[in-house]
Amino acid sequence: MLGVHFAITSEQERSLLAADDDGDTVAELLEEIEESWDDDALKVDTDKAWDAIHRCVTDGTLDPDGGVYPLSHAVLGGRHLHDDYYVVYVSAAEVRDVADALRGADRTWLRRRFEAIDDPGYDGAHDNGDFEYTWDNFVDVQAFYERAAAAERAVIFTAT
Repeated sequence: MLGVHFAITSEQERSLLAADDDGDTVAELLEEIEESWDDDALKVDTDKAWDAIHRCVTDGTLDPDGGVYPLSHAVLGGRHLHDDYYVVYVSAAEVRDVADALRGADRTWLRRRFEAIDDPGYDGAHDNGDFEYTWDNFVDVQAFYERAAAAERAVIFTAT
């Protein structure tokens, strides 16, 4: 599954939250967002690295409730809007908290967290190349959250 974060507009936010109980409508709205997106500064693709990033900023698992807020909300933590795949909503206020928390994370911190992943469900190679891939994407996520917070936008994370 490939992961993408979008810093959504207030109109997109209202529409998604209003459709929360309707998976088909959420899927349609998500498709519209993906197809019409034109602001690369307010979007970040994490390919498959989102899995390791979530594990590193939480408790080493893919549990959306794992770890501690606000780091837990960087990928899978937040309000889940779809039952069949990840569409995770983080409010603008939470985005500011996540941006602040990620700001303090450096390469050494992420390396320590990456090496501590001990979940047999982790599909990554868990070697130096996998760490470098995770680190590169993590830096992009850090910068994305800074931009999203500055724009005062909510974020959705999708993995399909």
